[in-house]
Amino acid sequence: MKTGRIIVALDFSEVSNALSLVKQLSPDSCALKVGKELFLCGGPRLVEDLANKGYRVFLDLKFHDIPNTVSKACINASRMGVWMLNVHALGGLEMLKAARDAIPKDRPDSPLLLAVTILTSMDDSDLEEIGIEKKIPYMVKKLSSFAKASGFDGVVCSAREAGQIAHDYGNSLIRVTPGIRLDGDSKDEQKRVMTPTEAVRNGASYLVMGRSITQSRNPMAIIDKINTDLLAVDNC
Repeated sequence: MKTGRIIVALDFSEVSNALSLVKQLSPDSCALKVGKELFLCGGPRLVEDLANKGYRVFLDLKFHDIPNTVSKACINASRMGVWMLNVHALGGLEMLKAARDAIPKDRPDSPLLLAVTILTSMDDSDLEEIGIEKKIPYMVKKLSSFAKASGFDGVVCSAREAGQIAHDYGNSLIRVTPGIRLDGDSKDEQKRVMTPTEAVRNGASYLVMGRSITQSRNPMAIIDKINTDLLAVDNC
């Protein structure tokens, strides 16, 4: 039985490096995220291979285009056997509804469809720089309402906003949260971060974690420790 909230980000430029890490992991304890960097190396075949190994695969390509293009991209992505895929909520309601129509909820093999709100590498000053005067909490709340109205399964947001979304929508919108770091880890390019336990206490459903795990000498030990800690949080 596949358990755990952790989604390991396979942010590698070489397929061989990604597969070397995957050999050290277990599909019973974590899911995997394939983003643009690795997808452009391994393509659909790699995604299908990971799914065939028993892993839940989050295809993180963040589609953002005209509705027809996004619709067709979602159809092709769903054929790879992925568990989750995402599109940018900033593409607007028409684009989101086209994505939802492309992947019917009532089909048993349909992946979960997520709407990306505001990237965790951004803060209020970044929004202001591109002409968005509203603050991040407002924008995340607004874009989450688009996801709900379009029938999406969840959103991608920082753990800081997960609590408000959980309050507004409960389990009807899952919260997938990048920007998760262990105590003492570098934030790197991330600006809105939390630790795993902080994130879950604040309403996160799933935690996307990269370097804290992928650069560890014993990645499975890190995952097991986090899963144990999170189980204690869930049982509180």
